[in-house]
Amino acid sequence: MKQFILLISLLLLSGCTFPDATDTADTDGRTAVEITEVIDGDTVKIIYEGQETTVRYLLVDTPETNHPRFGEQPLGKEATERNRELIEQAQQIEIEFDAGDRFDDYDRLLAYFYADGESIQQQLLEEGFARVAYVFPPNTRYVDEFRDAEAEAKDAEIGIWEYENYSTDRGFNEDAYKQTEADGMNDEGDCRIKGNINRSGNKIYHMPGAPSYEGTNPEQWFCTEQEARDAGFRSSGQ
Repeated sequence: MKQFILLISLLLLSGCTFPDATDTADTDGRTAVEITEVIDGDTVKIIYEGQETTVRYLLVDTPETNHPRFGEQPLGKEATERNRELIEQAQQIEIEFDAGDRFDDYDRLLAYFYADGESIQQQLLEEGFARVAYVFPPNTRYVDEFRDAEAEAKDAEIGIWEYENYSTDRGFNEDAYKQTEADGMNDEGDCRIKGNINRSGNKIYHMPGAPSYEGTNPEQWFCTEQEARDAGFRSSGQ
């Protein structure tokens, strides 16, 4: 018994921890990293401590592009491309940890990301490419700021918020998105999606019910969003 007590005392004095403990030191600092791959709108691969590691963005969720159950969700590609743009345009990418667990249930590292000092998560939320999700204390350092950014996009009805009931507390509802697309055609079969080309030459389409719809003079009409995208137009929420 004396030997057992002595062993425990030595472990405590030497600062040893049990194998399952999570290292949460240095959570307030930022570390520059190299990104090797953009997987989707909220997941990337980086070189961390000499190894390629998959990292999930803390506190946000974007539509999937290659989910084993959901497949490719509407606006998943757009969110991925915007994430890639923010990363590739930056001179430096940094990550920051929070006070809680460093890894999720899929062994992905959890972190906040910054492109030249600007929060990538916050930009995705502000532009309507992401929703606030997976809020697990104590990894909540920026949840208030992120909710404010989400609210702005939701009020502006851009991106994922352009489609009623598409973004929910449980994820993304593809049926609601399809219903919104179906609303692009009225009962008489007339196509109602407006395609407009602005002064800069940008081709933008506007959905019925969107804030910009009534004031838009269309150069073209479309029945579905896919038809508009195939013609080179992008959503007014992008």
